[in-house]
Amino acid sequence: MRGIATEMKRRLLLVSNSTLHGSGYLDHCQQQIKDFFGKDVKRVLFVPYALHDRDAYTNTARTKFNTLGYELHGIHETSDPVEAVRKAEGIFIGGGNTFRLLKCLYDNKVVTEIRKRVLEDGVPYMGSSAGTNVSTVSINTTNDMPIVYPPSFSAIGLVPFNINPHYLDTDPSSRHMGETREQRIVQYHEEADTPRVLALREGSMLLVEGNKATLLGTTKARLFTRGKPTVEYNAGSDLSFLLTDGH
Repeated sequence: MRGIATEMKRRLLLVSNSTLHGSGYLDHCQQQIKDFFGKDVKRVLFVPYALHDRDAYTNTARTKFNTLGYELHGIHETSDPVEAVRKAEGIFIGGGNTFRLLKCLYDNKVVTEIRKRVLEDGVPYMGSSAGTNVSTVSINTTNDMPIVYPPSFSAIGLVPFNINPHYLDTDPSSRHMGETREQRIVQYHEEADTPRVLALREGSMLLVEGNKATLLGTTKARLFTRGKPTVEYNAGSDLSFLLTDGH
């Protein structure tokens, strides 16, 4: 991840979840989406690899983006995914199963191209849930079952830390005896050289513009750092320090 902090063109909108309880698909972040893609982007490339029915998923995303004033086309609708990334004005990778998503990104040879387009060319990248997971160092802190096996857990690497989307706080009144999300992230940090994990609760998102990172949304985020106490951050917090040192 060396050198990422020197990149000034990077623009990311990393959303915890695509649907918030009580609202429709991307309703809770539609203003942030419009602010993020702005008026310069007319056409967004959608990557639906995380779900099995790519056509239905793309139609859902297209309907929403059309209402926001953008054209949207699925990467699977083209015969050359790499070329589609090279021509993209904006990229949106949707949620679903993170293992399936990353495997398909590698299978279609677009991991390196997406990284180049975002970090070097300044193409705006939006991720939701699994799409947020794959923007980070690795998918080791996803919540999903490994239904397929990607060639690597290393992800696109647009930021030098990991994210846990849909973060759930421990419910002291719960009778569930399985591991809590907090325990699982702590277990991850028991391994050596593991980067920070930003736990995004539903309703939160991270906006990255060059070397500036800002927490947006309606909920707090929790930062896990190996060997240190966790820290809570309110919406509006400046989290730019995460971009200079992943540990």
